[in-house]
Formats: sequence, C-alpha cells, structure tokens
Amino acid sequence: MYKETLKRCLFYLRRYTLEFVLSLLMAFVYVIASLYIPLAAGRAVDLLLGEGLVDFASLFSQLVLILITAAVCFFSQYLLSRLNNRIVYRLSGDMRADAFRKLQVLPFSCLDSHRQGDIVARIITDVDQVSDGLLLGFSQFFTAALTILVTVCYLFSLDFIIALVVILLSPLSLVVAAFIARKTHKHFKATAEKRSVQTDLTDEYISDSAEVICYNLQETCQRNFDSVNEAWAQSSWKGTFYSSLVNPVTRAVNSIVYACAAFSGSLLVLASRLTAGGLVSALAYANQYTKPFNDITGVITELQNAIVCASRVFSLLDEKEIEDSGTAVLSDGALDVEFRNVSFSYVEGQNLIKDFSLSIRKGQHVAIVGPTGAGKSTVINLLMRYYEAGSGSILIDGIPIRDIRLSSLRKSFGTVLQDSFIRNASVRDNVTMGRSFTDDEVIEACRKAHVHNIIMRLEKGYDTVLSDDEGLLSAGERQLISIARCMIDLPDLLILDEATSNIDTRTEQLIQKSFSAMTEGRTSFVVAHRLSTIRNSDIILVMRDGDIVEAGSHDELLAKGGFYHELYTSQFASAD
Repeated sequence: MYKETLKRCLFYLRRYTLEFVLSLLMAFVYVIASLYIPLAAGRAVDLLLGEGLVDFASLFSQLVLILITAAVCFFSQYLLSRLNNRIVYRLSGDMRADAFRKLQVLPFSCLDSHRQGDIVARIITDVDQVSDGLLLGFSQFFTAALTILVTVCYLFSLDFIIALVVILLSPLSLVVAAFIARKTHKHFKATAEKRSVQTDLTDEYISDSAEVICYNLQETCQRNFDSVNEAWAQSSWKGTFYSSLVNPVTRAVNSIVYACAAFSGSLLVLASRLTAGGLVSALAYANQYTKPFNDITGVITELQNAIVCASRVFSLLDEKEIEDSGTAVLSDGALDVEFRNVSFSYVEGQNLIKDFSLSIRKGQHVAIVGPTGAGKSTVINLLMRYYEAGSGSILIDGIPIRDIRLSSLRKSFGTVLQDSFIRNASVRDNVTMGRSFTDDEVIEACRKAHVHNIIMRLEKGYDTVLSDDEGLLSAGERQLISIARCMIDLPDLLILDEATSNIDTRTEQLIQKSFSAMTEGRTSFVVAHRLSTIRNSDIILVMRDGDIVEAGSHDELLAKGGFYHELYTSQFASAD
C-alpha cells in the first residue's frame, strides 16, 4: 500500500513535468556548485606555502572563483525553492480539488457512512500534511542523494583510502533511519485517525451547541473532548518522539565518521599522500557526506506522515460513485411515476421497504403519511436516486430511472425539504441558486412564498448576505426562502417533504394556497405529519414499517376506520 500510495502521489506530477525537470536541473547545479567550494578552499590553503611564499595572484583568483560559485549556489537554490513550492502547492491544490469534486458524485450512502468531520479532515488537514511532506521531499531528498554521489566522486579524486573510510561507515545512518521510519509510520497513522475524530467531535459540538447547553451536557462534552484530545496527544507525542530521534542519533553517527576521516586523513598527510589543503577539503566533504543522511532520514519521517494522510485522501477518491450511464432524457410536462416491487435497506439484512409497488398517473397529488421511521422520506430518496433500490425498479414516464441521465432526472424535480439549506451568499443568490432569473421573477417567487416582506426588512434587502449559522433569519424564514427557490422555476415533479414544518399556522395556510397553484397539473409528492395539510390529495399512502398498509382519498380512508383513521383522530381528538 505504501508504494501504491507514493506512486499515485507522483502520478499528479505529470501535469508539472517541465517544472519538475527544471527543479532537478537547479538541484544539480546547486549541488555541483556548493561541493566545488571545499575543493577550491583546499587549493587556496595549499597556496599558503609559508612565510613569504604565498602566491597572492593565484590565491586571489581562487577566492574570486569561490565567490562566483557561492553566487551560483544562491540563485540556483532560490530557483529550486520557487519551483518546488510551485509544484507541491499546485499538486496539493489539484488533489484537494479532485477530492471535493468526488464529493459531488458520491451517493448519500457513502456520505452517511463517514463522519462529517472525517471528510473535512481528509480534504483540508490531510492534504496539507501531504503537501508539507512532499515539499520536504522535493526540497531535500533529491538534493541529498545527489550530494552523496558527487561528494563520493570528489573524495575519490582526493584519495581513495579516505573515501572508503567515509563510505564504509555510512550504513550506520541508514540503519538508524530504517528503525525510526518503522516506528514513526505506526504512530503517525494513529495521529491522523485521532485528528479526524477530534475534528468531527468539534464540528458536532459547535453545530449542536444549543442542544448541549439546553441539556446541561457541557461537562460530558468536555470529558469526551478531553478523552479524544488525550488520545491524539499521546499518538502525536510518540510519533514526534521517534521522529525527533533522527537528529541527535544521526549527528552522533556523523561525528564518528568525521573523527575517523580526520584520523585517517592525518596519517595520509604524514605519509605525504595528501596535502594539508587536501585534508581540509576531505574533512569538509566528510561533513558534507554525512549531512545528507540526516536530511534523508528527516525526509523519510515526514514522508511517512504524508503517505498515511495521502492514503486517507485516496481512499475517499476511490469510493464508488453514483452510476450515471443512462442516456434517456425526460420530456417536459406532467410525468407518471411507478414503483415496481421495490425493496431497500440502509443496513444490509434489515429491510426498511419491502416489495413496494405504486402507480401514479400524470398530474396526481400523492401524500405519504405514517409514523416516524415508516419509510416516508426513504421513498423520496429512492425516487431522486439519492440511494439505489436494493431490488425492483422505479420508472418515470415509463423509463427506469437507471436509464435516465442524472442531470435530466434531478432537473425534473423540485424539492422543499424539512431542513432548509442556506448558502453563504445574498438572498437573491439563495433563491436563484446559480440559475438566471430577473429581479422581477425573484421578487414574484418570494411574494408567492410570503417571504418578500421579511426580506425587505433586512438591512440590504435582496442583497443581504445570509449564512446558515447566523441569526438573521429564523428556521421558518429560512424554509420560506427554500419554498421561493422552488417556486421560481417550477419543474415537472414536485417533492414537499415536511415543507411547512417550521412555519406558523397562519403563514402555512397562505403557503398551502401557493402550493395548490404550484402543483396544479404537476405530479407531486407530499410527505406530511400534519394530516390537515393533505386532505385534498388524490392519493394518500399510509405507510408502516416500510409497507403501504392503506391507500385512497382522505374521505375513503376515514370511512375505512383503519390505521389512517387512528392517526387522524389522534391528531384532532382534542379539537373534536
């Protein structure tokens, strides 16, 4: 899995091949230039032959050469940093965009099976960790590897004995790196999981703060948060502890290598196989040679964390999408709907809807009633293809919904749900939802939804910026905005799922008149708990435990004296 994840990360580089090649070129120039400086410095030392024997002309030319080489190092490193930042942050931007794009095509079953905070953590925090790890990898890994190779060449050019001493001791650093890498991977993986749990917990407590305060759950929530926070801290501490061992341990190894190089180099100088300047250069290279191993071990540690986070992002990208292989397009006008022996379950083995069949003619108004958990909203979810039916088929205008293009299917529906959605945008944008309508059309829709006067009381009217978590509008007023959103462009199929649940009785009566006009000549589905709002429906479906137990008009169902009669009389017993 590690190799596969790394391969997929590198696959994103295909869009930035030119920048990557330039980055490698700049890294090569930087390494060659930076490693030439010790060689030039050693030659300068050899020009200091003794009192009165200094070759000032040659010494000056060596110093100028060192200065020019240092300038080349500076500019190549600057360009290398710019290129690496450009590659990594654009790459992480592409990865985050792909993850967000994936969310747009995931079925509700997938979104429901993941915690909201976990999804947010994958798209934001985990991608940040990936970009940080890859940036360190690009910045140091190739440069370090090239430094080791070029340093070996320079050492052999000085003397093969001192080169062998340095090379033979280098595996010590690799052994240390391998040990630390194994330890850190496990703890960084646990840290990423604990971080997503804490993100989800924090999001839950903030969004549901009113309920927490109402039921005096502050201390319970604090204990839960402290528990998760402590688990995150422990896993993070252990991962950081092992990764922090990299520097001191590899420095100790480097000191051993340097001491051995100095000892062997001194013997070579005494044997006249190496000059004093050559020893200076060799010791500089011995120090340069061990430093990249520090960088590589640090990179490996960070890459462990980045790969763990990348695997979480890729697991989201690998989730199965809604199959949109249909090619049929629904025609304009009223449509008929048919359920044929449909069965469905949210949890495998626990059927919610069993062998559900229903035929609805064009233009009919269908009300679905029943106790909580009977499957009312589930019928709507299946109709919209938010979920796929386990067996059976649903047909619209005689076409199975799997054969209908999703864009056409969704465009044919207009929905007003119990939970209203408000974008962080102006009132006008919340009504139009990206569609093109004139101001007069927006105002007319809001008048029909009886929300125009409410909007005009806002500071900037239709230009007032709304947010779902601020207090400018009440729950009922936000629901009126949702109703106006549906009324502005009436589609052929309407779904009203507890559309007036948060609206006062007087406004509800006015809205019902608008609904009556809105649904005229259109096939509509109404999910309701208030039975007074669905008396005039053509068909009332009474559901219990996923089955249709009764069907008929309001008067017919009351005359039967069955389950609908029981529901109706329980609501109006006090009035009777």
